[in-house]
Amino acid sequence: MPEFSFIARTEDGKRKEGSITASNINEASNNLSAQNLTVVKLTERDTSFDFAGPFLDRLSLKLEKLKTRVPLKTIVFFTRQLSTMFAAGLTIEKSFYFLAQEEKNKKFKKVLEDIELNIKRGLQLSDCLEKHPGVFSNLYISLVRAGEISGQLSETLDELARYLESVEDTQRKVKSAMYYPIFIIAFLIVMLFVTFTFIIPEFSKVYEQINAELPFYTTAMIDLSVWIRSNLLLIFLSTFSSVLFLWTLSLTDRGSLIKDKLLLKIPIFGKIIDQGALSKFSKTFGILIGAGVSVLDAMNLISKVVDNRVFEIAVNKASKQIENGVNISQALKNTEQFPPIMIQLLKTGEETGEIDNLALKASDFYTKQVNSIVDRLTSLIEPLLIVAVGAVIGIIVIVTYLPIFSFGTEMMQNT
Repeated sequence: MPEFSFIARTEDGKRKEGSITASNINEASNNLSAQNLTVVKLTERDTSFDFAGPFLDRLSLKLEKLKTRVPLKTIVFFTRQLSTMFAAGLTIEKSFYFLAQEEKNKKFKKVLEDIELNIKRGLQLSDCLEKHPGVFSNLYISLVRAGEISGQLSETLDELARYLESVEDTQRKVKSAMYYPIFIIAFLIVMLFVTFTFIIPEFSKVYEQINAELPFYTTAMIDLSVWIRSNLLLIFLSTFSSVLFLWTLSLTDRGSLIKDKLLLKIPIFGKIIDQGALSKFSKTFGILIGAGVSVLDAMNLISKVVDNRVFEIAVNKASKQIENGVNISQALKNTEQFPPIMIQLLKTGEETGEIDNLALKASDFYTKQVNSIVDRLTSLIEPLLIVAVGAVIGIIVIVTYLPIFSFGTEMMQNT
């Protein structure tokens, strides 16, 4: 039976997205109307290529983000300014006019000018933002839409700005912890490349001239150097092809799931990813529920912004259980992906009616966990990398000079 994707409005004006199966588009429309939904858009999904569909969607979004790349700190600053302007009583049109005039980032300036133009044409702010998926996430657009419906757009933008500031702070700490090891590893790779392609061949010529008897390890290293020099193009093409293949594979449903499962199993780094995903889930859930978004709509949105396929599948699984009448905490517990601390906090929130506030408290807890792990990682990884690099350099030096030491020992014995 054909499957149709739809965008609709509920009786209270809330946006609802999803899919429905029906024999034809008219039946699908009638079924949605029977659910008291006003259909905005209804299209038949092509399910004959399950691999190509998600892959092309992810590829398209990646390319769109590359084309309109805007730093997160720019989005944070823009959101904070817009919230302040709304609170001061400026209209949306004037706010975007002033923001566009002052914006230094050329790409983002064009985006703001386009939004200003669409607002003049009568579009809602959320609909204008939706035209720029490479700049504004689904979460951002949905929160703005919730603020428009509730009449609290200024407060919603203020909360969104705080959320983005928290995300930026966490990302900055994780990146700062990663920069040093990445630099050291890159330096080590370059150093090994130079050693095996330029330095070792010179030593090999010297050993040939003195007709020295080479130890096994030195011979093996020289043979490796010869192979690398003879297959530079092959090595480059193989590396490039492998990276491209893995990147392409990561855009597919199965590939991204395998990648995210492996990432979660990496010692220390996997813990950072896990705790970061939990922090993002609980923060997003708390903000959405606090903004008046329904639980099911919030879960549907979180599955798109959690940035990890393992958690995405878990959220979707919990969402289906919630739709069937299971309470939130129990549905999340059944996925076996969420820890007892979060489950208990959300259960308490359900009982007290403070689930949004307790979700935000859970987010604060997991954010602190991420920061703590990053701080410990930073203090441990630097000396470990220095020792590792020193060990590699030491082994190469010893193996390279071993014939010279042997040759010197033989000369002393002969004299």
